[in-house]
Amino acid sequence: MKLSIILTSLMLVVCMATNSAAQTAWYIDGYHGGIWGHYPDWNTRFMADMLTKHPDWKINIELEPETWDRAQVIDPAAYADFKALFADQSLNGRIEYVNPECAQSYNYNISGESIIRQFYYGIKKIREHFPGAVFTSYSSEEPCFTSALPQVLRSFGFKYASLKNPNTCFGGYTRAHGGGLVNWVGPDGTGIVTSPRYAVEQLSPKSTWQTIAWENSADYLKAAYANGIKHPIGMTLQDAGWKGGPFIGNGDKNGIHSTYTTWRNYFANVAKADPKPVWKLSQEDILVSLVWGSQVTQQIAQRVRVAENKIIQSEKLASMAKIYVGNNYPQTDFDAAWRTLLLSQHHDCWIVPYNGSPGDTWADKVKTWTAFTNNKSDSVIRAATSLLSNGNSNYITVYNTLGIKRNETVYADVPSKIQSDAIGVFDTDGKRVAAQVIQADGLAPARVAFKAAVSSMGYTVYQLKEIKAGSFTGSGVMLLANGNYRLQTDLYSIIIDPAHGGVIKSLVAKKMGNKEFVDKNNIRGFNELRGNFYRDGGFKSSQDNPVKVEILESGPVSIKIALKGAINGSDYSQVITLKQGEPRIDIDLNISWKGNPGIGEDTKPGTYKLELPAKAFYDDRNKLLALFPLNLQRQKVYKNAPFDVTESKLDNTFYTRWDSIKNNVIHTWVDVTGDNDKYGMALLTDHTTSYAHGENFPLGLDIQYSGMGLWGRNYTIDGPTAIHYALIAHTGKWDKAGIWADATQWNEPLIVASGKPTYARGRSLIKVDDRDIEITSVQFDGSDMLVRFFNAGPAKQIKAIVDCNADSAELIELDGRVKHVLPLTRQTATGKASGFSMQKFGIRTVRFINAAKL
Repeated sequence: MKLSIILTSLMLVVCMATNSAAQTAWYIDGYHGGIWGHYPDWNTRFMADMLTKHPDWKINIELEPETWDRAQVIDPAAYADFKALFADQSLNGRIEYVNPECAQSYNYNISGESIIRQFYYGIKKIREHFPGAVFTSYSSEEPCFTSALPQVLRSFGFKYASLKNPNTCFGGYTRAHGGGLVNWVGPDGTGIVTSPRYAVEQLSPKSTWQTIAWENSADYLKAAYANGIKHPIGMTLQDAGWKGGPFIGNGDKNGIHSTYTTWRNYFANVAKADPKPVWKLSQEDILVSLVWGSQVTQQIAQRVRVAENKIIQSEKLASMAKIYVGNNYPQTDFDAAWRTLLLSQHHDCWIVPYNGSPGDTWADKVKTWTAFTNNKSDSVIRAATSLLSNGNSNYITVYNTLGIKRNETVYADVPSKIQSDAIGVFDTDGKRVAAQVIQADGLAPARVAFKAAVSSMGYTVYQLKEIKAGSFTGSGVMLLANGNYRLQTDLYSIIIDPAHGGVIKSLVAKKMGNKEFVDKNNIRGFNELRGNFYRDGGFKSSQDNPVKVEILESGPVSIKIALKGAINGSDYSQVITLKQGEPRIDIDLNISWKGNPGIGEDTKPGTYKLELPAKAFYDDRNKLLALFPLNLQRQKVYKNAPFDVTESKLDNTFYTRWDSIKNNVIHTWVDVTGDNDKYGMALLTDHTTSYAHGENFPLGLDIQYSGMGLWGRNYTIDGPTAIHYALIAHTGKWDKAGIWADATQWNEPLIVASGKPTYARGRSLIKVDDRDIEITSVQFDGSDMLVRFFNAGPAKQIKAIVDCNADSAELIELDGRVKHVLPLTRQTATGKASGFSMQKFGIRTVRFINAAKL
């Protein structure tokens, strides 16, 4: 009998042990935040003490790198203790830095180059404090994801990534996918081993901010086991300042034990042998949402975009000045300017813009930060152009910061000593180019618009002269008998209907077989403004009222008209600009709001609850939209993202609930094609926002939302709205039509300066002359010139010619590791050339060692 009891007990122990072994899980704990978001001064001491108190605890940190500057000063003893704990960066180490970005950006809403600088400057700062820091795994508490991250991460030396953000999904989450690890493959073909949001990792009920993985609940883990996941893992990166220590206690819950781990240990040791099927994640698998159309979000996005474009152009011009006139490269200025730009990309700027004290909210900070960046960039541009060009005002130097030749209209002030209305513009061969004089308005000087043909990444010089006579034919504006206006260029014939809000009645592309792009059978007008003014009776449209037309420029180089009207009692103007020989139709919209009208879907007083999934700001159909009904059958939608373009698989862009978010983000452009990609219309915007499109719903750009946003905050209108958008009609798909290059030209306009360089024939610092290739940055690292390329076209071998001397050339990773030594050959008098291969959507960085003037 006793033997039977003993055997039964032993069997029970064995069964319990076996069950316990089967019911083991892993957990990612740690801290998120930092000096700009939330990081109390006691937090460093708290982390060090809790790690000492709980020897089995491991943490993953996503703390803003600048945090350590203050921590070192405020509590040097705690800083030293934490630094000692951090020193072990082995697989068994207890602390891993999982997001070293300077400011924890969302990434999908900024430029690809900005993403690279987020990592570059963040890693640099962290290594000032922790020289032995190893960056192995990328993870974020917020949805800080974009489809092109794999190649960026791998080039910085990362091996692994996580697409989980279980405890902070207010701004979105990734699509649930798979039953364990995946090989996340980016658009260029680069893969990175990744822990996704599992297919069983559902969104939490009665929540609009969590998935069920946030605390390794029994339900979550049992679902994972049932789905065959061998090593299930949950995650919460606690907000810095939370005082609980280990987030799920000792890890034991309902008979299941969770082991705290770093991502590095989990990937390399725990789940090393797990299957890793390929997941070619699309940008539309990143399900994100902000209060698109709200004025505060709109202005943040615009300010960031302006600063991004300016600093890139200023770096390129400073590089030209260093090569051509030996000017010192202003690295200190660039470091300071990048710092404030990167801070303005902090996720909290975008999702809690009103947080903070009056006058010092996140939105206020963005205004200050981007202004600093812009001032630095403008100063560098002025210094570079003044060094490159002398002060002879009869000459104009036009600078191009792209790697392709350009032929575009530019504007320059007419010197006061030239009084004649007949002004001629001449190139360096003495040939007169097409130009038009725009007479002075008030005290402003007269201006001349002319077509400038500028070499790649360089400059071209033009001279202004008084002439007796002679004119060019080209674009023009005509008032028709029926009261409509016709705008004509060599590329377009456009009819404007002033009686119905100035909508475009017809848009004919002349060189595309006179293709009509306006769907004349659609009840909505082309370039109509329409939205639901929910406190004022419902939907209102710009078509409800006539507009006054003012001709601002009448050709032959440029035509510009202003349409002045009213919508729901608020005055607005739309300035439409077309230029001879150029496919882009620019539209500047300004709305002078009367008061704070409610626009969008109404949220009845007292009905907003954080946990309710339906939110008014999700539904774009009710927001004020600029609409573009297109005469295109079987429409497809393509949209760009950082280093990527996605063909949309959405039936429509509309959703009303947190648990059904769709990626309806327009970064720089969205392109609608039809007739089997025979024709298309691209829509460009000056800021990241949302777009609308669906069956029986025309392409629309989000112009304005005013109402309830996140956390019960009323997102108001407190001033005028100003938005710049543009249209480009084309044939073929976006890549054949060169839409990526068109958008890059939009972001980096030609720069005009008075005077001429010593070498007045023009120069071209870097030639690629392939419209698929964007030079995303040119900068100096000591005496070495670093040039970064992006390929928006098919895989190819490219040739870059540099107008300078260099000892050698290297293809390098983003963290500086040398990947290949490149051939560098003399190209007679034009400099040296180097060639290398590029994948579609690939980025390459080339270091030209000891670059100097020829």
